[in-house]
This record gives sequence, structure tokens and C-alpha cells, in this order.
Amino acid sequence: MSTDYQQARESLGLRLRELRLTAPDGRLTGAQLAERLGWPASKVSKLELGKQTATPEDLRQFTAAVGQPEAYEELLSRLRGFESQIRSWRRQLAAGHRPVQAVHNHAQAKAKVLRAWESSWVVGILQTPGYARAILRHFAQLHGSRLDDLEDAVAARMERQRLLYEPGRKYHIILSESVLRHLVCPPADLAAQLSYLSGVIDLKTVELGIVPFGASLKLPPGAGFWVYDDRQVVTETWHAELWMDDEATVATYLKAWKTLQESAVYGADAQNVINAASRALSSR
Repeated sequence: MSTDYQQARESLGLRLRELRLTAPDGRLTGAQLAERLGWPASKVSKLELGKQTATPEDLRQFTAAVGQPEAYEELLSRLRGFESQIRSWRRQLAAGHRPVQAVHNHAQAKAKVLRAWESSWVVGILQTPGYARAILRHFAQLHGSRLDDLEDAVAARMERQRLLYEPGRKYHIILSESVLRHLVCPPADLAAQLSYLSGVIDLKTVELGIVPFGASLKLPPGAGFWVYDDRQVVTETWHAELWMDDEATVATYLKAWKTLQESAVYGADAQNVINAASRALSSR
């Protein structure tokens, strides 16, 4: 967990403690407040020490129980402030996979110039249904999240592809050749995915680059990321998504993207790399 995120969580916890100790009807102990709320006593302690992230409902109940409901909006603003940067998968996926896809659909729909780098899997907007289904299933298993809306999530991810055909939008996407080789789905699905990528090269709204094996790299591949309109970065870790919009961070990711782009091939050369991956797959 990032230092900034943890500091923000601890700051929120201190504010909660302050509200408990200044309750209009007299200061409450943690145990008294927990009993009033019907919570385990440890929950109050974890929230106040910054060891657990409050939910909006936790904040509503807490402020009501200490007789200061007017503080709810202030606390909610604080919560939204630091959660807008780090969005844990556990919390996001509690409502299912389709809502997460809807968030990304909306974010990409608002952008006109989109840049992406990925070394692990095909980026979502270029995925075929079979490939997307396999990727989402892997992540559901990793996080122990619900799978009952898997097909709805796949459909939502496919809805995003309509953006590829909207004039005035440009996708600059770079993939490592390793993405073309990773068998993260059944071979038939990977074959279909590679065939789809071959067609993407001809789209006017997409500039697809491939960094081949053996290419000279000025940077290690690192984690995949998106940059929207040179103003916001979205990247993923195993536990969370990071959404960042401060100028220094965006500048760093743009520099990384442009550096990786120097190692990419395009057009017929990119097509040759995809074809080579297809031949290698068929020979297995």
C-alpha cells in the first residue's frame, strides 16, 4: 500500500477518533461506540488507527452514532479523495465485474487521445470474447470475486470496441510480443485473438505497435498502463488499480511510453510479428 494512501487513511482515522471524543452527549469509548453501532469492538479501533478503510455506510453510521451527522459529507469527501487514486480490486469487485467494465468504458469514451503499453495481456479494448472471458475468470479466481456476472462483464468489455470506430478518437497502443505468446486462454481463443489483432492494424483510429523479442529496450517492460489525453494515468497492480492525474506522474508515464515506443515496429513489420506468433501457436 502506498505511503500517501496509508497516510490519508490514518488522517481519516484521527478525524473519526476526534468525533468520538467530542460527541455532544459526552465522549464515548471505542467499546461504547461499537456497542451502540452493533459492530465488533475491533472495528472502531481499526478504523481510527487507519488499519481498515471505511465504507461510505461506515461513515454515515459513525457520524450518526456520535451525534455529529453533519460531519458525514466532510468525511465522505476525504474518503473519495484517496480512493480516487487507489481502487482495490476487492472493493471494486464486491459488486461484480460488469460495473468495473462500465467505469473503464466511461473513462475511455471521454478521452480523444489514448496511449497504452502492455506486456502481460492484450489490452481490454482489443480483446475477443473468448480471450476476455479467460482473463476475467483468472482475475475472479485470484480475488475470490463473484463470477455470476461473467458474461455480462464480457459483453460490457465488447461494448467498448465501438469506440474504435468513432471518428476523432485515436488509440496509440504498444504491446510486447510476449502478449502474443502467453497462453492465458485456450489455444483456439488465442488463435482468434491473434487473427483479430491482424485486422486492427488496418483501423484508422488505431496505431498498433509491437515490441518484438530481441528488440533493444531503453527501459524494462514494467507494468502496463493507459494515459488518457495526456492528463490521467491508469495502471494495475495485483491488489488495486491506480488512477493518477498529477502532472509529474503523468509526465513520467508519457516519457516511459515514448521510450518504449522507440522499440516498437508498426504496419507490415508488426503484422509479421503477429503472423510468427500464429505459426508458433499452430505448431504446438
